[in-house]
Amino acid sequence: MIIKTAEFITSAVKPSQYPPDDFPEIAFAGRSNVGKSSLINTILNRKRLVKTSSTPGRTQLINFFLVNNAFSFVDLPGYGYAKVPAHIRKTWGPMIERYLSDRETLKGVVTILDIRRIPSPEDLQLIDWLTRMSIAQIPVLTKSDKLSKTNRIKQKKLIAERLSMEPEHCILFSAKTRQGKPEVWKAIEALIDAPPEPAQ
Repeated sequence: MIIKTAEFITSAVKPSQYPPDDFPEIAFAGRSNVGKSSLINTILNRKRLVKTSSTPGRTQLINFFLVNNAFSFVDLPGYGYAKVPAHIRKTWGPMIERYLSDRETLKGVVTILDIRRIPSPEDLQLIDWLTRMSIAQIPVLTKSDKLSKTNRIKQKKLIAERLSMEPEHCILFSAKTRQGKPEVWKAIEALIDAPPEPAQ
C-alpha cells in the first residue's frame, strides 16, 4: 500500500460527532500501552500522526483518520488501565460498543495484543464480543522485537490458543523493526476490498 495522504479528521464520543460515513473504516482496539498508536503510525509511514504516550490511558476519544482519501482508520480508546478516573473508564465501554455496533461502514477491527502478555479478561471479552457480532478481526501481536525468535513462536502459539484461533491468524508486529507491516496491510486491504455483507 502506497500512502499518499493521511490526515486527522475528528475526535468523537458519540455518533452525532462521527464524520460522514463516506469511506470504509478499519478500527484499531487494544489495551492501554499495547503499542496501538505506534502500529498505526508505522503502517502509515508517519512519525507523529497518532500521538503516542508513555502514559497509558491517554487516548480517551474515538479518533478518525482519512487515508489516501479512500478509507479511514479509527483509533479506539485503550482499555484496562486502572489509574484512569473511574467515571471515564465507565464511559469507554459503551462508547466503543456503540461505535462497533452501529457504524455501517466498519469493515473490521485490528485487535492488538502485546506478545509478551497473556490475553487479559478484557482482551478476551472484546474478541468474543466481536466474534458474536460477526465483525471481522485482524489479531496483531505487537512488540515482537522484545522476544527471541524461539519465544515469539511459543508466545504466538500460547496466545492463539487463548483466543481460540490458529497461530497463523495472528500477525507478529514490531514498530521498531517493521516486522509484520506487509502482512498487516495485506489483511487490511482484504477487508476494505471485501464485498458488503448481504442484508439479513
